[in-house]
Amino acid sequence: MLKKINHIGIAVKDIEAAIEFYKKLGLELEAVEVVESQKVKVAFIPIGEVRIELLEATSNNSPIAKFIEKKGEGIHHLAFGTDNLQDRLDEIKTKGIKLIDEIPRKGAHNANIAFLHPKSTCGVLVELCEENK
Repeated sequence: MLKKINHIGIAVKDIEAAIEFYKKLGLELEAVEVVESQKVKVAFIPIGEVRIELLEATSNNSPIAKFIEKKGEGIHHLAFGTDNLQDRLDEIKTKGIKLIDEIPRKGAHNANIAFLHPKSTCGVLVELCEENK
């Protein structure tokens, strides 16, 4: 079962400039982290129960760099929080939804994550996220 919107991922060229923009809106930076496996630098900005997750490529061949090259800066993905991520993936697959990740992998904030393919999600890259507490 999906529990909530966990975060909204936004691809940016310059994470420091993006952080400053959100600070001007009155929001506060929670943390910045590099996720080497995904070739991305991530800044977390909480608002209510949701985080804005700013994503800057750390390599020219990262998924974020490719996204920005193709579509420009902007919303990259929508992440839903869930429990029992592997069970959720198995269930979703039986319903005919195409998965990018058939098994969870580690993401930012030490969460287990998996992505659903935009061809099965009305064009939106959807991430499922199971937080480790």
